[in-house]
Amino acid sequence: MNTNSKIYVAGHRGLVGSAIVNNLKSKGYSNLVYRSSSELDLRDAKSVAAFFEAEKPEYVFLAAAKVGGIVANTTYRADFIYENLMIQNNVIHQAYVHGVKKLLFLGSTCIYPKNCPQPMKEEYLLTDVLEYTNEPYAIAKIAGIKMCESYNLQYGTNFISVMPTNLYGPNDNFDLEKSHVLPALIRKMHLGKALEQNDWKTVRADLNELPIEGVDGNASEAEIRAVLGNYGINSSSPFGGGQEADSVRVEIWGSGKPMREFLWSEDMADACVFIMEHRDFTDVTPSAVEGERPEVRNTHINIGTGEDISIKDLAYLVKQTVGFKGELYFNSDKPDGTMKKLTDVSKLKELGWEYQVNLTKGLKQAYHWYLF
Repeated sequence: MNTNSKIYVAGHRGLVGSAIVNNLKSKGYSNLVYRSSSELDLRDAKSVAAFFEAEKPEYVFLAAAKVGGIVANTTYRADFIYENLMIQNNVIHQAYVHGVKKLLFLGSTCIYPKNCPQPMKEEYLLTDVLEYTNEPYAIAKIAGIKMCESYNLQYGTNFISVMPTNLYGPNDNFDLEKSHVLPALIRKMHLGKALEQNDWKTVRADLNELPIEGVDGNASEAEIRAVLGNYGINSSSPFGGGQEADSVRVEIWGSGKPMREFLWSEDMADACVFIMEHRDFTDVTPSAVEGERPEVRNTHINIGTGEDISIKDLAYLVKQTVGFKGELYFNSDKPDGTMKKLTDVSKLKELGWEYQVNLTKGLKQAYHWYLF
């Protein structure tokens, strides 16, 4: 890529897409193209074809996807597989049809088996059953990897797949009905802190910015307390007149034992741009032996830190960062999901990239972004 290359970032308003746009701009790329979901429905094949015909991008970052945590993945299984397959199929196919020089497809480490050996190497893909709670989403992302590989092998395209670990950062999704674990923890403890300080101004401002189940800051205290209770943010008694609540308890799904890896979204974006600038599909394919045609599999690249933390330790780290002083309750009746998900990032390191922002620093930055 050069700074005048026409680059399409699909999903530019999301956590990853917005970080990619900012990274590209910081490096002098000026010919960027994007559309909001209201302007271009990536699930619609005709609309996507018309967009590529009109804009003719040279490079594509495919960061658009329907994403969510355990609750969303369990509730909207059909939506997750259908919408992600449609988005991928349309964008990847039109990139081929219109001669895009290089495409970067973003997946997720949930593609790996539920009981995958740790750390998870790229070669472990499709070696065992998937975690049930996010199986539809994972299958869609696996299909995206195989679509990129197959188009490269049949048509000679240069489509690369990257599998990021759990991401967090600016423009994260803090909707408690659909968010991933880390932004959900930040918001729940932020609201819990406000409750224990009897700070209804903060509670109402938060709900006006992002209502929960249709309840915004104009609702009564009883309505607000009830809807927060639905998401595990519980105050022990009504209060007013300047008195602090007796106690506030925040519920967290699961035992707290699962281990998770987290990567600052701007680090993820930097890795994506680095790969687009410096690496090709041929860099992650096996060398041919004379007289043989090698099987080409697992050409995707893990992107992560190679370090993990338990959900329990993460929750207490978020608690410290936010300044919440109440109780944390781990509800073991709720699902844990996969017990350990740590990426092997050896391939990425060999390609020449490593992360920069550690979790302690990243959490402070994420909470600051949420506040302002």
